[in-house]
Parts: sequence; C-alpha cells; structure tokens
Amino acid sequence: MKLLIVSDLHYGLRQFDFVADLAPHFDAVVIAGDLLDLRSPVPIAAQAVAASAQLVRIGSRGTLLACSGNHDLDGLDEAGEKAARWLQTLTAPGVHVDGEAVMVSDALVTICPWWEGPVGRAKLASQLSENARQKRDLWIWVHHAPPTGSRLASDGRRSYGDDALAGWIAEFSPDFIFSGHIHQSPFTGEGGWAERIGTTWVFNPGREPGPIPAHIVLDIDEGHATWFSSEGSERVTL
Repeated sequence: MKLLIVSDLHYGLRQFDFVADLAPHFDAVVIAGDLLDLRSPVPIAAQAVAASAQLVRIGSRGTLLACSGNHDLDGLDEAGEKAARWLQTLTAPGVHVDGEAVMVSDALVTICPWWEGPVGRAKLASQLSENARQKRDLWIWVHHAPPTGSRLASDGRRSYGDDALAGWIAEFSPDFIFSGHIHQSPFTGEGGWAERIGTTWVFNPGREPGPIPAHIVLDIDEGHATWFSSEGSERVTL
C-alpha cells in the first residue's frame, strides 16, 4: 500500500491541484487537517465551498482521507462545541472525512475530527475503542495535532502536542498516525517529520508556501517513508 500524506494546505488552491494531480498514483491520499485558513481575507464559508470542490475532485481520482484541524471549524455541533460542519456533511464518492472508519487495502483508517470540548473528546475516545475491536492487519489514524512529548509537536521554541492523543497511543498502539498542525517541525533541529513512539509511527509533513506542499510518501509494502520539501528529501526505514 502506498500513501500520499499532506497537511495544513490552508486554502492553498495550487497545493490542492498538486494533490489532485498525484492522487491516481496512490492507494489513498491523506490530508491531515487545516484545509481552510482563518487568517485569509476570504470568508470561511466561501473557502469551504472551494475546498469542498477540491476534495470532491481528489476523491474522483482516488481514495481521499481528510480530517479537520483547528482552522476548519465553522460552527457548533449538537453539543454546542466547535466543529467543522462543512467537512462532516461532505459526501462524495471516494471522499472519507471526520468520524469515519474505512478499510484501505488491509488497513483500517480512523479519521479523527478536531475537538474543542469534553463531548467531542469523549466521542472520539468512544470511536477509537469501537474501532480497536475491528478486524484489520494495520490500524491508521488521521489526527491533526501530533501527540504531547513528540518531536513532531515542536516548532523549535516550544511544544504544542495533544495530551489526549498521547494517552490514546499508549492505550491502543495504532500502527501509523498522520498529523500536521506544527508547520515548522520538520524544519527545526528540535523537531522532525517522523518519529516512532513505542510501536507507533507518527508523521508530520509540515507546511511550506508555494504550489508544491511538503509531503510524505509512505510505502508500506516496501517498508519506508520519504519526506519531500524544498530542502530535498529524507527517508526512514519502518
């Protein structure tokens, strides 16, 4: 199985184009959150329409797995907590989003929504517990923030990791986690783009401006992952 992993496209439409062009060459494409950009002068509602069209386009060319990030929140859910409603209501062939669990080849992929309250956290914990009982050869999570204590959560000055995710890794030991959130992590000495925590591999491709996003190609059959950016490429053996 071969996967293309990006994150934090932040309404970069040329970067969406890059992903769409490569989608047919992979078993699945992963976008690990922050598809929109709260700092953009374009209203979030308009961004959501354009990003939805891009996701549908990518899904028409291959399997797409996309979770929400903190920049994707556009309203409140039924519990009154912030949520990416536009993404959670998106339905299109080949497109899998927040809250879904989908089989890709022999791997179960859990797509984790960004949560900002106790109800959202409890709902995700329940989903992970339920998915843990499902039959699969590999278990993959798409989760925007990297875990607390990981090099992938460092921007070179401080760490921004997710405490809950760190606990869930210790409890469930998934095989792979695809994250983002910390744009600078792969480009700093204290950070990184790949790290093994126990038996779990965690990845964060980081973010760069321009038409080509920093991205990771994970080839599970060949047993390696390669990170590509303006600084060149690096590879780790799984």
